[in-house]
Amino acid sequence: MLQKIFSGVQPSGAIHIGNYIGAIKQFLELQEKNDCIFSIVDYHAITVDYEPKKMPERTLDAALDYLSCGIDPEKSILFIQSDRPEHTELAWLLNSITPVGDLQRMTQFKEKAQKEKEVKAGLLNYPILMAADILIYKAEKVPVGEDQIQHVELTREIARKFNNKFGKTFPEPEAIIRKGARILGLDGKGKMAKSNPSSTYIALTDTPEVIREKISSSVTDKGVESKISPGSQNLFTLLEIFAGPNVAAKFLEQRKKGTIKYSELKPILAKAIIKELEPIQKKRAELAKDPERVKKILADGAEKLKPEAQKTIKEVKEKMGLMI
Repeated sequence: MLQKIFSGVQPSGAIHIGNYIGAIKQFLELQEKNDCIFSIVDYHAITVDYEPKKMPERTLDAALDYLSCGIDPEKSILFIQSDRPEHTELAWLLNSITPVGDLQRMTQFKEKAQKEKEVKAGLLNYPILMAADILIYKAEKVPVGEDQIQHVELTREIARKFNNKFGKTFPEPEAIIRKGARILGLDGKGKMAKSNPSSTYIALTDTPEVIREKISSSVTDKGVESKISPGSQNLFTLLEIFAGPNVAAKFLEQRKKGTIKYSELKPILAKAIIKELEPIQKKRAELAKDPERVKKILADGAEKLKPEAQKTIKEVKEKMGLMI
């Protein structure tokens, strides 16, 4: 039985191999047997300081990354969040039943608020818009990383409150935890993230020369300590994913014996990553030659969702006693 899946990505910088391993590969599997909706959530990206002139380019880049990795417009719907106004309309309606305290306890809000000179209301209300993104299409499953689980739980709570107050309307969506290893930055300090220096992640668009340089500079241990450092373990993980378990096992055995030569491991890992990204980069280059085609895919996606989104808004307004 087909399930409704929703997921969004912010157009806030380069998509890297951590995103590719932890999210996009899972999306490709999900689109084969489910009704998938993937959104470039540009409204979420403006809840913190950003450069307006770069937003259109970043939005197009996110679409290029999704499409070049294999998101198929014939199997899934890909669209820009701001092209469907029902998202923000539903968010406002859901604001009316969501306590401020529920928003203030969100871990991501607390963390991001500390980095902002002035905390905007949009950052506080971010989880309500995310709930609207999901509930407007009555999605049943939401693939997310561990850092977004709390937001999905709040979405479930909001759906439950609405249903209890106004009658059964929304399913309570379940989080699909992205499977696979947690990929660290190449400095071995925390999760690979596009908000960190570019030297700590490998973007899907990095050239072979850049990939070799970044892998060569990645942080490792000396191979003589009893405990494997996080940076070294991260390389073994990447080696297993991109070069295969046999290759990774060979070098891991050397590490255990204290005879590891990272100068031999790193070029093999770089070559394997370059090989996997090559067809993605080739497809991306072809798509980039025709940006209007990409924009049409996004516009068509938003148009396909229009009837469903408007139907949900109409149902919600009627149940809330608003004049239609």
